[in-house]
Amino acid sequence: MAKAKIDFSSEDVRHRYRHTSSHIMAQAVKKIWPEAKLAIGPAIENGFYYDIDMEHRITDQDLLKIQKEMKKIIQANYPIERFELPRDEAIEFERKAGEDYKVELIEDLPEDEVISFYRQGDFVDLCAGPHMESTGQVKAIKLTSVAGAYWRGDEHNKMLQRIYGTSFPSQAELDDYLAKIEEAKKRDHRKIGKEMDLFALYEEGPGFPFFMPKGMILRTQLENFWREEHAKRGYEEIKTPLILNEQLWRTSGHWDHYKDNMYFTQIDGEDYAIKPMNCPGSMLAYKRKMHSYRDLPIRLAEMGQVHRHELSGALHGLMRVRTFTQDDAHIFMLPEQVKDEILGVVNFIDDVYTLFGFKYHVELSTRPEDSMGTDEEWEMAESALKEAIEEKGMPYVINEGDGAFYGPKLDFHLEDSLGRTWQCGTIQLDMQMPQRFDLTYVGSDNTKHRPVMIHRVIFGSIERFIGILIEHFAGKFPLWLAPVQVKVLTVAEAFTDYADEVSQKLESAGLRVETDFRNEKIGYKLREARNQRVNYILIIGEREKESNTATVRSAKIGELGEMKIDELCQKLSAEVANKDI
Repeated sequence: MAKAKIDFSSEDVRHRYRHTSSHIMAQAVKKIWPEAKLAIGPAIENGFYYDIDMEHRITDQDLLKIQKEMKKIIQANYPIERFELPRDEAIEFERKAGEDYKVELIEDLPEDEVISFYRQGDFVDLCAGPHMESTGQVKAIKLTSVAGAYWRGDEHNKMLQRIYGTSFPSQAELDDYLAKIEEAKKRDHRKIGKEMDLFALYEEGPGFPFFMPKGMILRTQLENFWREEHAKRGYEEIKTPLILNEQLWRTSGHWDHYKDNMYFTQIDGEDYAIKPMNCPGSMLAYKRKMHSYRDLPIRLAEMGQVHRHELSGALHGLMRVRTFTQDDAHIFMLPEQVKDEILGVVNFIDDVYTLFGFKYHVELSTRPEDSMGTDEEWEMAESALKEAIEEKGMPYVINEGDGAFYGPKLDFHLEDSLGRTWQCGTIQLDMQMPQRFDLTYVGSDNTKHRPVMIHRVIFGSIERFIGILIEHFAGKFPLWLAPVQVKVLTVAEAFTDYADEVSQKLESAGLRVETDFRNEKIGYKLREARNQRVNYILIIGEREKESNTATVRSAKIGELGEMKIDELCQKLSAEVANKDI
């Protein structure tokens, strides 16, 4: 009887499949290097890893050796059997095996925790599971890289070697995934950012990116767009300080729930914190005067720079940094305005993501363990978010326990051109901070009432959103965003004067223009302009000068032929105005 096909669309099946793959890898490593000590080996999105402690430094050649051994284990088709041991026996079992990290894991488990192991052939590993039924069910595997990882993510612990891999039910699916990975490498925002001279990262400031002139053009265009769209929707912009005193962060709850991620300083002998979030500043901005119910909703928006203490190993280009600018907004409203305001933000986010050509999905993140507030408040807040998103008719999934400590949230995960997802937009409904900061408004009954509050971002982080855009468009940005929109090239020096006239006309039309009048071969100059991912390249020679035209090449479409300069200005100006992608 034929075995049932593996349903890889199921998240549970993918997890079991890749968790099994990590155990196969660990077995292969122990076969080659018996002295290796195993730490943890979970399934992760798109693959798996195992943290291993051994003297030998694993190389790319070693990955091939491990992979070859893994294939032998798969071909052996060992049954995977679960068994349990009492706590003391489990500790003794791992101690005899020399698995110090496993002993520590067991000792940290609750006294009543079931201690389970999985056996495949002569290999046994401490694990809660679940796994596939046999090693032979795993088909296509690939080990991808090795990185350093501190034991338990603590920089004070020993650095282990983390071997990453992935696995799929068929070679075709694996090949497709690996092709996307190769494309992702070509689109890496760090590589393209350097080639286009958009931003830089220096050892003098790990996690603190520098934006260069062309990167600032891109950033400024995004921020100008953000301001225009917020003004249309009734937001007022504010700016709050980078540094505020300790008491403010105690009042907000960040001191108790977030201080490990914060930076601190002293001023005049008093403790201050560099803000990791903008919301406490917005509380003070709201509280500066008394508000009537007629004033609400009040929508305060802020391009606020924040600082967060990220581990050095977690830093990644613009995607994970220690300082970034949140496109924040805080909306203060009457209880009866909550659903309409949530829907307004949902529509706003939808408009922005659609403009950039992103598909997205929504997750409702519910109450975490370290939350503030009552059960009733959380139930009310979660219900309000559910009702709003359901009224909008959007499908969503529930992400249990991943809300902010002060309220549940809707997270918007956009999908880029390679099918990767990025969590960017969020809407957080908060009934805690208005209480902690004693925010009020005067109601129609002439008494004080407590407003409800929404925290929300759309880009999430300007830096990270730029990183996503670089990879999504492979550096070939929509014309309205592009740092250099047009580059004018001359075939020979004799045409410099006419080419200069063309450039001035384009600049007068509001376009960002660069010129290349060097005495170099046109083929060389053309290749260079293409590598810089310029949207439109204009070639000026004898024929173009005589006919008052330019030969035009589009980065996205290809050759457009000769065009009159006035016609070209109109075409490009319309493309910018329409924000075409």
